[in-house]
Amino acid sequence: MAGALTRYRVMAWVTGVFLLGLTLWLIVGYTVLDYSDPANKPAVYALAWTAHGWLYFIYLLCAVDLTFRLRWSLWATAGILIAGTIPAASFIAEHFVVKRVRSQFDGVDLREVNTAAAARRVQRATAGGSTDSL
Repeated sequence: MAGALTRYRVMAWVTGVFLLGLTLWLIVGYTVLDYSDPANKPAVYALAWTAHGWLYFIYLLCAVDLTFRLRWSLWATAGILIAGTIPAASFIAEHFVVKRVRSQFDGVDLREVNTAAAARRVQRATAGGSTDSL
């Protein structure tokens, strides 16, 4: 479980920083650098957005992996996935996901929880907290 959480956290931050930087570049590009004229757009601009798309795809895989392992609701999963599309929202979502995972496994070393079955056993042993919402 610790590996899935770490992968999610890393990708939430990488995707969030990249999206925030690209959004700022987009704003500056269209307001100051006249990117409305295609001749003014550097080639790396399109490549950066494509790279962000691939990073977001990896973020999606990591987020779905984590939420499926924890057996969270579809709504919680969708909320986490959508957070990756809004600049800076992935940072907020990452904070609440980590907080919820830590409270769900209060007092348990997450490195010891490595399967869904083990996660369910730990959940039952630690008062069986609700996993229906984010």
